[in-house]
Amino acid sequence: MDTQGYIPKKLSFDDEARQKLIKGITEISKAVKSTLGPLGKTVLIESPNHTSGITITKDGVTVAQSVFLDDPIENLAIQMMKDAANRTANTAGDGTTTAIVLTEAFVNAGNKHIKKHNTSMVVNHINALVQGIVCDLEKHSKKISENSLLDVACISANNDEEIGKIIADAYNKVGINGIVTVENSMTADTYAEVTNGIKIARGYTSNLFVNNQKKDECILEDVKILVCDAEINNVLQIENVLKTVINNGDKLLIIAPCSGNVINTLAANVARNGLKFCNIQPPSFGYKTNELMQDIAMAVGAKYFSEKTGDDLSLMRVEDLGHADKIIANLSSTIVIKNNNVTEELTKRIEDLRVQQENTSVKADRDFINERIASLAGAIGCIFVGGNSDVEQKEKYDRVDDSVCAVRSALEEGIVSGGGLALYSSIQRIHNNKEWGMDLDYKVALSIVKDTLCQPLIQIINNAGINSKDIIDTIDKKNSKHFGYDVKNEKYGNMFKMGIIDPLKVTKNALLNAVSVATTILKTNAIITHKRANEKT
Repeated sequence: MDTQGYIPKKLSFDDEARQKLIKGITEISKAVKSTLGPLGKTVLIESPNHTSGITITKDGVTVAQSVFLDDPIENLAIQMMKDAANRTANTAGDGTTTAIVLTEAFVNAGNKHIKKHNTSMVVNHINALVQGIVCDLEKHSKKISENSLLDVACISANNDEEIGKIIADAYNKVGINGIVTVENSMTADTYAEVTNGIKIARGYTSNLFVNNQKKDECILEDVKILVCDAEINNVLQIENVLKTVINNGDKLLIIAPCSGNVINTLAANVARNGLKFCNIQPPSFGYKTNELMQDIAMAVGAKYFSEKTGDDLSLMRVEDLGHADKIIANLSSTIVIKNNNVTEELTKRIEDLRVQQENTSVKADRDFINERIASLAGAIGCIFVGGNSDVEQKEKYDRVDDSVCAVRSALEEGIVSGGGLALYSSIQRIHNNKEWGMDLDYKVALSIVKDTLCQPLIQIINNAGINSKDIIDTIDKKNSKHFGYDVKNEKYGNMFKMGIIDPLKVTKNALLNAVSVATTILKTNAIITHKRANEKT
């Protein structure tokens, strides 16, 4: 350590530096790419923090996240590969393995072809070619149908038809504006539950509200709903509303923080006088609670009373209450079932949230916005993943989560030919585009892109133990739109008709993130790392 307190650095330059980066990329890719395709292999990972100490997975991002190397430069490459995989997963929910395969292919092809050429010009041509490929993919994509939705679900779940059907059925029920989430099941069974309405992660505040003893639930039909974030410390604060509700014989759900005295007063009236009341606390999401409460109020047609805007609860009238066809509250959560009438105001809010989601890069925030959209749209599905062991459940959970995200991506932007064919076919079409120049740097860039985009196809075939050269020669000779090879069933045909498809969003984001990392590495000429204790000063 330097006497001034500075950490000594080690500098690496030129080919020596790049070769170490390439070595790191090769190592992580070797671990990940064997999982690609329907006949890809699983990876066994030592996981000390996992219940069984083991993780078994085919999920590319899970494999990538487990890899760390001793060499600092090689590990820098690993971190960049992880970044490409994570960005793909955050944006499209799937495609992490493809992103890693493409990144390695770009780097290897670039290292092979780019020597003695203007790196910056070649990289510019690569980026232009990739943008052209993205446009071509979008042009040749198709909207997803009910049948293709099932195909996407099955393929993304590692060709598990049972799981694929469960996911497809859930999405068909929730619709385009609905959302499907994934949770662990308390049993060995995997199943889906779908509700039309809002699921609030808050249950009843007193067991005296329970009117279904068998299921330990409070069930109210044709119910008025009060929504506010200001604490109700005395029932007199909402006296006007309570009087009208009681006189009309209405039922009331209060979504608001209530003091113990208020909860006890409400519960006592339920128990002694047969009133149909229930109270739940607002969802607890910190600063996001206000946004969620606004969503809830809008979804049920209630006026939102908030202490942040200085609303006076004493001025609340029954006309300010919302309505639901039915509410089901248990100890931990509440489902608000409502009619499916979507107002113009509600539609605009959903559109605004979708724009916000597109501009959000953090997966947790995107998931949060997704849940808000689902609540407003009025459809929620949940896949409960079971297993006979902790290891089995974890592996299945990863597959189901990938599949759910892939279907969502397919619904958003459509589908393309699967099995690696979309990228392979696209570069053939782009090459024939006369708008592109044919200077030497362009030819080098084209060679790099051509070498790269065939790799997912080759890897899928190789993982099936089949000679990829013979397969590709047959595809080239046929030269027919969407003509490819089904490695699982060992037959040629139209990939769409055979149900071998990928979400467009997954494919293009894997490509874009891969080229971003790869071109950064190809342009790297110097690397600075901390000097390790075992290295000479």
